[in-house]
Amino acid sequence: MEILSRLNSPVMYIICGSIVLFVAIVCIVFAVRAYRAGKAIGMDVAKMKRTIIASATFAVLPSVGILLGVIALSGSLGTPWPWLRLSVIGALHYETQVAEAAAEQTGLTSLSASQMTPEAFSTIALVMSTCIMWGMVLAFFHCKAYTKKLSRPAEQAAGEAADKTSENPKKPAKKKKLDLSGFGDKAMTAMFIGLVSAYIGSYIGSLISGEGLFTFKGSAVPLAVAIVGAAAMALFQYLRNRFKAEWLDSFSIAGSMLCAMTAAIFLARIL
Repeated sequence: MEILSRLNSPVMYIICGSIVLFVAIVCIVFAVRAYRAGKAIGMDVAKMKRTIIASATFAVLPSVGILLGVIALSGSLGTPWPWLRLSVIGALHYETQVAEAAAEQTGLTSLSASQMTPEAFSTIALVMSTCIMWGMVLAFFHCKAYTKKLSRPAEQAAGEAADKTSENPKKPAKKKKLDLSGFGDKAMTAMFIGLVSAYIGSYIGSLISGEGLFTFKGSAVPLAVAIVGAAAMALFQYLRNRFKAEWLDSFSIAGSMLCAMTAAIFLARIL
């Protein structure tokens, strides 16, 4: 466990904590400026305060899922690094998957402290950072053009409405342009469906063949946990649609994770 003592050293806390503190200060500065800008343009102060309280309240439980991710990764990567990753730019589903994939490529059979080495941690940290940085880089160069594309469908709709009310019936209709405003959401959904299918497929293949790095327990438990997590999410979505409880959207991920982690503990003991 010497590697964990290094990963949890005061130096790591100072380095990671300084970055987290800087980002927190930036968030506070922007929040204060936004509040002042709202007052300057005449927004209702009471409504702004209610919005701030509501946002802070609804952000508490969803952050439990992030905390669970930090706890899950801290056993093998220490606490400061997962804390930094999931506090600044990381996403829970991304960090865990990339860390496990990088660990396998370094020769580790599992993401655990007993097998972790300084070389493996360096590789995992580098892959986790490099693969997610392109969102910031591409946004810096292309965000302005992308924003214009998002507003284009509304402008086209306004133009079509103006053409319909035009007094010149002989004016040729403008050719409609392809609307790609929803492509990003569909592409992300397709990508994560592919990732989930790949992971589940690997466990199913290992379970059926009985070969490879996974034992029966190592394959059956993740599959059962995935089923429990999916069932919990389906239940949250049913309750949300049945009772029009849109506030459940903020708690469904954390609640599903808690159900899945609880199931993993019990199933690991039983199987």
